[in-house]
Amino acid sequence: MIVLFNKPYNVLSQFTDKSLEASKRETLSEYIDIPHVYPAGRLDRDSEGLLVLTDNGRLQARIADPRHKVKKTYWAQVEGDVTEQALEQLRTGITLKDGPCRPAEVRRIAPPPNLWPRIPPIRERKSVPDCWIEVTISEGRNRQVRRMSAAVGHPTLRLIRAKIGDWSLEGISTGQHKIITPPK
Repeated sequence: MIVLFNKPYNVLSQFTDKSLEASKRETLSEYIDIPHVYPAGRLDRDSEGLLVLTDNGRLQARIADPRHKVKKTYWAQVEGDVTEQALEQLRTGITLKDGPCRPAEVRRIAPPPNLWPRIPPIRERKSVPDCWIEVTISEGRNRQVRRMSAAVGHPTLRLIRAKIGDWSLEGISTGQHKIITPPK
């Protein structure tokens, strides 16, 4: 079984919250009541968008393990007016503190259509413009897209994963999921 979930902002990519914080944080269990499915990879609590869950351990490993180079596409609202030079740096591959990144497919895009409002909304500053970029990577390091955009001078304000491999968010509202049948 494969479950495609549009994870809202501020939701953990796990079914239980084991933190010691006084107030419990939202988890997948508040949105998905399907036994024996687990996330194939993670999305940070402050990121939104597509999360694939499955009961198939092999598929879960193939999606999550960077050796398999499954492409993941993100829409990032970034601070500033992104230059072609900054995009080119990402396309050729940049080096982060944990080593070099594979080259990314990246382009400037219009704000995604039918985008749901983020709650709470991002901070907006009248004196600093922002724009959207689409970034496709085949790795999956911790907070990688955020670190990459910051490294070229454009911190990420909002991050939405739009695709994993051939699966996309299309037709799935925030907080909703869709069950798909894998091919035999």
